[in-house]
Amino acid sequence: MPSFNIFDIAGSGMSAQTVRLNTTASNLANADSVSSKAGDAYKARHPVFKAVQAGLSDNAKGSQVQVVGIAQNQAAAEAKYEPGNPLANADGYVYSSNVNVVEEMVDMISASRSYQNNVEVMNTSKELMLATLKLGQ
Repeated sequence: MPSFNIFDIAGSGMSAQTVRLNTTASNLANADSVSSKAGDAYKARHPVFKAVQAGLSDNAKGSQVQVVGIAQNQAAAEAKYEPGNPLANADGYVYSSNVNVVEEMVDMISASRSYQNNVEVMNTSKELMLATLKLGQ
């Protein structure tokens, strides 16, 4: 039944936003990490989404959100002069991650709201279907 496709669509959106929330949480957890080499510093990660058109039957099609990968931010690590840090290199520098905490918090709020919107879509669809079934009583 085509009207049930909305649950697949919203469910895939919720799944994608869960990946986004988990990736953002990982970025925030590593925001203050440092390394002795620029190449070893943590790089922020972000999921890459794709809308997929799936043929469900001859006369019904549905779209879904799919996570196709996790991309790393290629911005350079910031060098900080901290000669007392045990991870400092021979010149006294440590390299911090390229995570922008403000950007990550905005991304987390956006992902959380997108997830909640998909929950609302599912709840509204369920209520409409139940109301339709009650019409025949």
